[in-house]
Amino acid sequence: QVQLVESGGGLVQPGGSLRLSCAASTASTFTLDSYAIGWFRQAPGKEREGVSCVSCISNDGKTYYTDSERGRVTISRDNAKDTVYLQVNSLKPEDTAVYYCAADRRPFRCALAVAGINGTDFRGMFDYWGQGTQVTVSS
Repeated sequence: QVQLVESGGGLVQPGGSLRLSCAASTASTFTLDSYAIGWFRQAPGKEREGVSCVSCISNDGKTYYTDSERGRVTISRDNAKDTVYLQVNSLKPEDTAVYYCAADRRPFRCALAVAGINGTDFRGMFDYWGQGTQVTVSS
């Protein structure tokens, strides 16, 4: 069973940075290296809109960013540690959200995730999701 665990969230002041981590849980019997891994977030009060994509990395290491986040976030993977990271810089209060990582092995997941198509069903696009980590940006 694919189980993902996010970590690294917390309270940070505006202008600060965070590095979020996504790893397979210790109870899992799989490794992340054969999966595309996406980072998504859900802002408070926007449950109806669902999650939005922040970034994605394919199983061969190609990185994808949404137009709104490019230049401010960096996604990377360390296969030796079986972990995917999301570095977010210049944090703003509107970045406050629960951040999720998700995994899928089907082709073109990352390209589809960052395409910015209205109404994209990200929950259906990625099969496996973590429980999320809260990021709060506030002074």
